[in-house]
Amino acid sequence: MNRKPRGEARTEELDTSPAQPSEENEILRAALVEATAKVDEYVGLLQRERAEFTNFKRRTADERERAMGLAGVDLITKVLLLADDFDRAIDTRPAEYEGNAWVEGVSAIDRKLRLLLESEGVSAVDATPGTPFDPREHEAIVSVPGTGRAEGEIVEEIRRGYRLRDRLIRPALVAVAAGDDAPAGRAN
Repeated sequence: MNRKPRGEARTEELDTSPAQPSEENEILRAALVEATAKVDEYVGLLQRERAEFTNFKRRTADERERAMGLAGVDLITKVLLLADDFDRAIDTRPAEYEGNAWVEGVSAIDRKLRLLLESEGVSAVDATPGTPFDPREHEAIVSVPGTGRAEGEIVEEIRRGYRLRDRLIRPALVAVAAGDDAPAGRAN
């Protein structure tokens, strides 16, 4: 009896005809192309989902920051009333108190208050005399003729205006130059 080693017997059992491997290769190639297409589709979907999620996170972070920044508007508005009181107190101090340590202490407290407001994103609206009147930032409460300024220029800032970041929270109250023929009085 002539026994063949197991490996040789298995080799003979395999069909090694040229037609079979090519059919199998074509089937495998088609399966590979299909799998590659599915992988590309899934990768594209994953990339879109990732981009949408990144945009969602950015939008919600922006909204949260905006909401947190604007949530304190009521408190900031109340603090601005205090700042107005400091302005009036400092602007009307008698000349004989110039250089007084107590008055200088009050001025230092005012500066600290201003720094606190700035650190929270509060800035003053520009309403210096000579600045053109802007109804988006200023509220004219009086028109003043005969000032020597061009019509529509700010003559005097009556009360400071403020904005929180890019949002106006209180317009500046101003006196505006009128034409020389306009009567003095309230602005419309």
